[in-house]
Amino acid sequence: MLTRRAALFAAVLAILLGALASRPPRTRGARAAVELAIIVNKSNPNDNLSFSELREYFMAERGNWPGGAGKVRVVMREPGEGEREAVLRLVYDMDEKGFNSYFLGKKFRGEILEEPRLRASTPDMIKTVANLPGAIGYVRSEEVDASVKVLRIDGLAPGDAGYRIRQ
Repeated sequence: MLTRRAALFAAVLAILLGALASRPPRTRGARAAVELAIIVNKSNPNDNLSFSELREYFMAERGNWPGGAGKVRVVMREPGEGEREAVLRLVYDMDEKGFNSYFLGKKFRGEILEEPRLRASTPDMIKTVANLPGAIGYVRSEEVDASVKVLRIDGLAPGDAGYRIRQ
């Protein structure tokens, strides 16, 4: 025999469980994907990179730009930023731990002198790329301004069908 308090608790629990069950499930893909623009300093003569070239630049496997644009300087957002997580996943094919281990190993072996530069915000990213010859970074495509150049990747720019660098 249920006590009055236990019956009340069971009724409240049933109502709560019913409300939760009737809610539509949350999915990560429910929001529209945000495209990331790959940006470079405006003095960079390159307008298009293949995805594999982009990956080589970001992974410090190519140290200089063709066409005399100088030394490649990668600029990344700080850990925990959604844009960074997307670039780690899509371009590097790594998680944060793998990224840190990769660059620590390259530095230890003397293959690089400096790791990618970190920036805390979109304005800082744009300002750094705009003022640093050879710089390459990324921002949400709607946040790009005229101080930097957007590269095409495999001939596609943000907004084109098939563009694959999305957050």
